[in-house]
Amino acid sequence: MADSEQKSAEITVIAPAETESEHHRKRRTKNLIFYPLGTIGRDMMYYLFTNCILTYIMFTKQLTSAQLIAITVIMIAARVFDALNDPIMGNIIERTRTKWGKFKPWLLSGVLLTSVVIYLAFNSSLQGWPFIIFFGFIYFAYSITYTMHDISYWGMIPAMSRNADLRNRYTSRATFCAGIGSTLASFLIPILTTGENALGGSAGKAYGIIALVIAILGPLFILFPLFGAKEHRDDMAEPKTKLNFRRIFRTITQNDQLRWMILIFLIQQIGNSLVFGGIGSNFIYFRFGYAGGLYSIFSIVGVAATAVLMILFPALSRKLNRRKLMTFGMIMVAAGSATELIGGLALPANTVGFIVLTLGYMMVNLGLYGFYLIMMISIVNTIEYNELKTGHRNEAIITSMRPLLTKMGSAIVVALTSLTFLIFRVVEKTNAIASFEQDAQLGKITEDARLAGINDVISGVETWQTIGLLLAMVFIPLVFGFISYLLYQKFYKLDEKTYDDICAQLEEKKEAAAAIAENESKQNDLRGC
Repeated sequence: MADSEQKSAEITVIAPAETESEHHRKRRTKNLIFYPLGTIGRDMMYYLFTNCILTYIMFTKQLTSAQLIAITVIMIAARVFDALNDPIMGNIIERTRTKWGKFKPWLLSGVLLTSVVIYLAFNSSLQGWPFIIFFGFIYFAYSITYTMHDISYWGMIPAMSRNADLRNRYTSRATFCAGIGSTLASFLIPILTTGENALGGSAGKAYGIIALVIAILGPLFILFPLFGAKEHRDDMAEPKTKLNFRRIFRTITQNDQLRWMILIFLIQQIGNSLVFGGIGSNFIYFRFGYAGGLYSIFSIVGVAATAVLMILFPALSRKLNRRKLMTFGMIMVAAGSATELIGGLALPANTVGFIVLTLGYMMVNLGLYGFYLIMMISIVNTIEYNELKTGHRNEAIITSMRPLLTKMGSAIVVALTSLTFLIFRVVEKTNAIASFEQDAQLGKITEDARLAGINDVISGVETWQTIGLLLAMVFIPLVFGFISYLLYQKFYKLDEKTYDDICAQLEEKKEAAAAIAENESKQNDLRGC
């Protein structure tokens, strides 16, 4: 601990209660403001790379079926590797001891390295198998660098407070800001890369420019938590724990509630991530036309309800328990799925059909994102359960489960997405579109010729292909969401009352330990006399 921090701690001990309360209030206020802002740029990075990389490849590169399969294998392998690397990174963070704490050094270095990787990924002119090899290196690099700051960022929540309501506020505000970043990206990127508004006149140039901008914004936003947020560093005085798989494995196996949340959250993430993985954008382009603005509207309206939910979640969680909120979310997912089918299947491919489809997706997204918020909190709350059972909190290891499961889920989403594209022969159409995009980027054809050629390709998409994409984007989230709902209701036991009881037991143990220590100190003083 730095000298200034030691002095601050000493002052806090001897100051009056009112001063101490004011000190904690100011720190809490700063944390609530500055901590959430840090993830806006991070989630723009995440959206660009995770949700746009496959679309970027399919609409700017010529792919054979073998090359698409190779890309799929690379993405799955990298995400599985990334997922397995998460608890290792969590363990490394637990061992970190610096005057800036254990989280912030990894926040800064991770974001800077991710910026470099993202710029390189979207500014390559390689084609064919040379591009596949380059993509393999760059995808694994992204997996490593993003993990560095992702686990560090979310790991700060339990380190900033043990109060359940305050954690809800940190989580909901950070998730809200994450939504701002991903929403801005999801709205602007399709507009600026597709159709007549593509920056530089082609998708390839447009993605390169956007990657540069986001690579700059990521580090700028991370300065907010670096300089404005402060976590508790009581555990910094503890000796470093050894980096080994046994500790990670033991943390999971000894915590039955964490084990259930690992399964439940993984299933939920598959349903939650599918539409943004490429199926949604291709369906919109094939059904309603190659205009980025359409998919931007679909995305922004689809997540608009989640922004409201993020703001209202702390208040809702004080009035309704998590099980009731989950039931409400499941109803929304079912109703939204039915609405999507009406808009995409029963109604014609006009404005009315697009509006109904988009409203249905908004309802589905509202329900699934409610699941996501609840499960994030549910995973974090297993930390105190772990402390009660084992005597160790293992914050970074447990919080690393969230990004681990997100990446495992995304690996499965990649497999499902590529399988859908192969089954419904989507690559044939995207290769034709990519040829026009490449010719425009090289200046071989005019802007009008590019758009006319792509529109001809879209008009040749057959009905069975669009129906196949629609059924995939509706039923996969519905089924996986329902399974996660059932498992949560049956097997997760750390409801609000149980969690409060656990915190009370921990406090009693600490008070008893403190009393014993004080008594032993007095006895030692008497012996000294």
